[in-house]
Amino acid sequence: MTRRPEDPEWPRASTWLATGGARHAGAPRLAVLGAPLAATSISPSRADVTPAAVRQALRRFSTAYAADDPHDDVDLEDVAVDDLGDVAIDGLGIADAHAAITAAVAGGSADLVVVLGGDNAVTRPAVRGRCPDLRRAGLLTLDAHHDLRGFHAGITNGTPVRGLLEDGLPPEHIVQIGLGSFTNSRAHRRLALASGISVVTARAARGEGVGACVSRHLDALAERCDAIWLDLDVDVLDASFAPGCPGARPGGLAPWELTDAAFAAGRHPLVTGLDIVEVDAAADTTGRTVDVAAQCLLHAAAGLASR
Repeated sequence: MTRRPEDPEWPRASTWLATGGARHAGAPRLAVLGAPLAATSISPSRADVTPAAVRQALRRFSTAYAADDPHDDVDLEDVAVDDLGDVAIDGLGIADAHAAITAAVAGGSADLVVVLGGDNAVTRPAVRGRCPDLRRAGLLTLDAHHDLRGFHAGITNGTPVRGLLEDGLPPEHIVQIGLGSFTNSRAHRRLALASGISVVTARAARGEGVGACVSRHLDALAERCDAIWLDLDVDVLDASFAPGCPGARPGGLAPWELTDAAFAAGRHPLVTGLDIVEVDAAADTTGRTVDVAAQCLLHAAAGLASR
């Protein structure tokens, strides 16, 4: 079947990513990097195929962000974007894969880096690459889980926050939003609270408004940090919205709450990067979980455009 010609008045987000977006001096600059790591997943996952699936999903979206106030509308064609491809980690051991992710994230001069996972184990090397002085770094997670598991099974997608604590990230520089009931152990919850990590349940975040909650905590982190990383674990969603997330459970957030969080992160001047993780595109038979991941990327870029 012959493909219809493209509508010149309906630019696709996939074309924006492929062609580099804005070219004028002074345009905000976004870098997109795939980190196709799945070997560290506790639940069987093909999260390694997700970066490519997210890029493909962008074809279904335009570049125009519609704000509640039309005066605040932005278009991603005003954002310069570099698609850096995927980190070459196939065949590497976990330590070498982490080192490759750290090196890839550390390079470049983008205002905001978005890492497409992969599972949640990519968060630790990404933070270390983008925020090398962990003593002055902040971490905000959107996640149903604390990710404070021990290393009895080695490095997994349940250990990134525990690992960053051991690397020297101060616990009072960590905020975790979206925690669910019956998705964590009592030991991990007690460890989070006793160490000084700020913990916000999904219920509390929903009551405040997830975007407002994220903005408030980012502002608080900005008072004691020089750079902030956002870990956006898509399994924070209610399971009905995320068939492609092995870790999603009932009671989580809604997609529009997660995209509000992504926009708030992109808009905040101290957020230097974020990861979008824990989507298994191979299990996402309807494509709706991958679509949420793609929307999170676009909302983060729209937030950057509105800084």
